[in-house]
Amino acid sequence: MVRQVWYGKLRTFGPLHETPVPMTRIGSLSQPQPNKRQPAWRAMFARVAIMAAAASLLGACDLIKPILDARKAAPNAEPKVQMTLHRLAFKDLGGWTSDNHAAALASFKTSCVVITGRDKTRAMGGNKAYGTAGDWRAVCAKAVATPPAKARAFFETNFTPFETRADGETKGIFTGYYEPELSGSRHRTEKHKTPLYARPNDLIMVDLGEFRDTLKGERISGRVIDGKLKPYAKREEIVAKGLGAASNPIVYIDDAFEAFSIQIQGSGRVRLADGTLLRLNYDGQNGHAYVAIGRKLIDRGAIKRENLSMQSIKAWLTANPKQADAVMNLNPSYVFFKEDPIGDPAMGAPGAMTVPLSPERSLAIDLRFHALGAPLWVDATRPADKEGEDPYVFQHLLIAHDTGGAIRGPVRGDVYWGAGARAAELAGRMANRGRLIVLLPKPLAGRVAAAK
Repeated sequence: MVRQVWYGKLRTFGPLHETPVPMTRIGSLSQPQPNKRQPAWRAMFARVAIMAAAASLLGACDLIKPILDARKAAPNAEPKVQMTLHRLAFKDLGGWTSDNHAAALASFKTSCVVITGRDKTRAMGGNKAYGTAGDWRAVCAKAVATPPAKARAFFETNFTPFETRADGETKGIFTGYYEPELSGSRHRTEKHKTPLYARPNDLIMVDLGEFRDTLKGERISGRVIDGKLKPYAKREEIVAKGLGAASNPIVYIDDAFEAFSIQIQGSGRVRLADGTLLRLNYDGQNGHAYVAIGRKLIDRGAIKRENLSMQSIKAWLTANPKQADAVMNLNPSYVFFKEDPIGDPAMGAPGAMTVPLSPERSLAIDLRFHALGAPLWVDATRPADKEGEDPYVFQHLLIAHDTGGAIRGPVRGDVYWGAGARAAELAGRMANRGRLIVLLPKPLAGRVAAAK
């Protein structure tokens, strides 16, 4: 999915809504399911786990330090900005009465399936104001029993709105993302030449927080070479040499930039020549830090800062084919995929909450401040349907279904626009300021008010 990363106030076309991937654990290392062709990797993985654990106990971490030193602070790192919540009334929400509350309720109900299945003591999110899963069970039970016609009354009766502020600032940035649909083939052809790879069987993903509390939120990826965990191949090497026996392409794509984009997006659809529609979802990454190529093009003077968008980047790469590969290779990060059932074609791929994303009703948020599954009122603007026109008002109730490394801050959101050309156009141009209002169940709202 195409992500918009902000470099200060600059949108630089970049990651990432990487949905958490269920991983098989051996010690403290996460790995793909063993490949039958290489059963010896099991023993190797186990040895790496023991080595890493020993390094942690000894305070050395020599096995993983070279990779860790190259990593930036993790998205889960302790936030420096302070979030405060300020109580409002529903009458204070501009456009509230005009929204489609039934659509928001349907999206919220999908959250409740996950919430009610959790241990009641499990924290909902990074901010204590969201309470535990148990604090949401009662309101979820009411949601399930509420018909669409009563949706607005349901939210007004059971929730209290709170304006989110970041160090006192009420407005933040809202960007957009979408699910691309690409043309592909199961086999390499003259037209379809760019591969999208399955997760390699030699890729190891390590959660460093399992070794030290001070490394909570840090993750690295690599592969074992001569008994040591080494950085995985960068994009340039993978593009040039492939992955050999470690991974086979799932499909081949007819456009190198679109293949690049689906890696930034984290998922997408691929239509084969016979009309079959595939869904590819994120299943791992090579561990190298993402580099936003939009920023690089601005630094080179190739694109003006004020003109930067997904569309302008693609136009430049298309107009400069001899430089296109080199520019895309400036981003060493490379994403791997798995093939999943398409399910309901009107819905998106599962987000971080593991439920399908709802077009224009799912929002990606910063988990350090907010909770997956929570309703959030977005009071902002969005790009006009035609480029050059004034922005349209965007005042809607969305549900926090996703997250990503580029979504940073209390007043920050990424709107999922769905699939198709319109979604791509709006997501590619969206970078609008607005307010973010959290809806908390009334018992939790009472605690927040009492704490103040």
